[in-house]
Amino acid sequence: MKDVQSSTDRRGIAIQKVGINDAHLPFLIKKKGGGFQPVLARIRFTVSLPEKYKGTHMSRFLEILGQWSQKPVAEAEMEAILEEAMQNLAAPGAELNIDFKYFIDREAPVTHQRSCLDLDCSFRGVKEGQAPMRFELQEEIPVTSLCPCSKEIATYGAHNQRSLIRVRVRFADGQECIYIEDLAELLETQGSCPIYPLLKREDEKYVTERAYENPKFVEDILRDSILALRRVKGLKWFSLECENFESIHNHNAFASHEEFVAR
Repeated sequence: MKDVQSSTDRRGIAIQKVGINDAHLPFLIKKKGGGFQPVLARIRFTVSLPEKYKGTHMSRFLEILGQWSQKPVAEAEMEAILEEAMQNLAAPGAELNIDFKYFIDREAPVTHQRSCLDLDCSFRGVKEGQAPMRFELQEEIPVTSLCPCSKEIATYGAHNQRSLIRVRVRFADGQECIYIEDLAELLETQGSCPIYPLLKREDEKYVTERAYENPKFVEDILRDSILALRRVKGLKWFSLECENFESIHNHNAFASHEEFVAR
């Protein structure tokens, strides 16, 4: 049958990104220490389209994804997927975004009851020609924050809130990306206290007192997170957003920062 997509287009416009968005597939994400975690992935997969072609072949994106959804995926596999897309679609560049919910083991601080903490995560890979792939890991890490001002001025008590640290990291060429688990562990300690899905009374006492002894503004969480990331070996660039879901206001407190890491 006639291949309409490969026919010539005469408008002289190359398209930077064309492909599929909001595709949902089961995927396998590599875990620290070996093995993998099955996830439900939400995917955007695109290529750049040269000006001479009328369109790309949308079915090939799902063909590629279907094969790779059965294999554990991390940074190296992301690059292989992009290379396959560029070859199969005669494209000079490709981009893949995989969003997924990832679960990490969590142990309560006193009773040691075990539970799972869910994190919203994303892999993003961009490849152009023969250049190395640009890979980014994104995570949203929940923490507890307690207001230093409230603690200072109140006769007793202080207001606290659940907070969220959103982070994106990119590593230098030749440096492996940090594991999801390690990045979460690094940043959750920058709040007043980590979040635990399962707490018994003894644990609740601990986290309440821990947060009270470690008050932090949203600015404190951001600055401490910046200092922690600057110490990560091989890190090239990062973006941070910290948001406190205020318990005494009808708005949130917010701070953000991004930088290339000087070495």
